Amino acid sequence: MVFAIDIGNSNIVAGCFDDGEILFTERISTNHTATDLEYAVNFMTILELHGIDAKKITGAVMSSVVPLLTATVKTAVYKITGQDALVVGPGVKTGLSIKIDNPAQLGSDLVVDAVAAINEYPLPVAIIDMGTATTISVVDRNKDYLGGMIMPGLKVSMESLAGGTSQLPKIGFDRPKRLIGTNTVDCMKSGFLYGNASCIDGMIDRIGEELGEMPTVVATGGLAPTVIPLCKHSITIDDSLLLKGLMLIYSKNN
Repeated sequence: MVFAIDIGNSNIVAGCFDDGEILFTERISTNHTATDLEYAVNFMTILELHGIDAKKITGAVMSSVVPLLTATVKTAVYKITGQDALVVGPGVKTGLSIKIDNPAQLGSDLVVDAVAAINEYPLPVAIIDMGTATTISVVDRNKDYLGGMIMPGLKVSMESLAGGTSQLPKIGFDRPKRLIGTNTVDCMKSGFLYGNASCIDGMIDRIGEELGEMPTVVATGGLAPTVIPLCKHSITIDDSLLLKGLMLIYSKNN
């Protein structure tokens, strides 16, 4: 049984897999000031909630886009499992052919997403990851990672707008009753949710034009279930995409 963790700027995704099967997926908030002991307690609680004995874990794998937390979380994993986690990065086998200008700049989360998508979905594929930032990655029919787009995430945009104006409040992201809002909050909800959905639909059309064919589209990330159902394109939501990628990378390196 292997413990898998992806450290993002807003959330940490944790889960376990065994014999090619993902046993669970959970999310906790990323705490940039938490100690390894605090993370160890969080992870132990997650495992206990799913009836998993930490002593039965035989391996661990991690990806991280928060360098300051990587060592902290790795130590936390070691404290509860006794396993030295494999960290996705230079020198780790992924099987992904990266064609961007500087492959070292590609975030480990995007690498992991792409590895999973290549294995799970028809090519070409566009992978939307909706977290602190909304990213879109594009992989062609030859399994080459071509590049992608980075856009402000939903929460970042909302906090920026509310913080930069005098009369616009912070809002929740429940769907408004109609597209054309009749009060400030519903107008903001409509703008954020349908605006982001329309942006994604437009990006998919443009990606198809540049590739010369429409890609399969898969979405993941904490905000995907909020926005993707409002899109007009057919998009598969895969909340386990990161863990699937970590599972594949772990297998390639053990």
